[in-house]
Amino acid sequence: MSEQGGAVPGPDGRPRCPWGLSTDDYVAYHDEEWGRPVHGDDALFERLCLEAFQSGLSWITILRRREGFRAAFAGFEIAKVARFTDADRERLLVDEGIIRNRAKIDATLANARLLADWAPGDLDALIWSYAPDPATRPVPRGTADIPAVTDESTALSKDLKKRGLRFIGPTTAYALMQACGLVDDHLADCVARGGAAAR
Repeated sequence: MSEQGGAVPGPDGRPRCPWGLSTDDYVAYHDEEWGRPVHGDDALFERLCLEAFQSGLSWITILRRREGFRAAFAGFEIAKVARFTDADRERLLVDEGIIRNRAKIDATLANARLLADWAPGDLDALIWSYAPDPATRPVPRGTADIPAVTDESTALSKDLKKRGLRFIGPTTAYALMQACGLVDDHLADCVARGGAAAR
């Protein structure tokens, strides 16, 4: 495999994925969250929504507004967001703490209403059913070894769309899989590989 874009020493001398060193926000997110398993319907709904809002933007834009998103969308509790009214929608469209994209806001509200009718644990079970066997995945040595889309993310996207969820294409689905630990795309030499970042 290529080692292009391999792990880079951070300020503390420990090697990390190159993207994880671009800002202080990224260092914390890279070390403490990205690639760690996320479970729970509301927690996964939050990641699904944030990945959808990130589409076409840099992740740092979303990360720096994360608390604004949580405040605007009732902590991403599916049951609460599902009860949002037209007045809430109008509030969101002028909320400077989030990305004021009409299509993405509408998709978030529609997805919450749909998911509110699912049995508890169904979203978690569905998403995690697409986690590939780690033994079948080569460990990336450089950023060039990390795909943008996989067969699993394409299948997950199709399944979610078939069930009525919006704004979740194969690339967004793969970003979700990376962020929520369904795959471990930390580089081979990265200190956070396997969730082993020093606390």
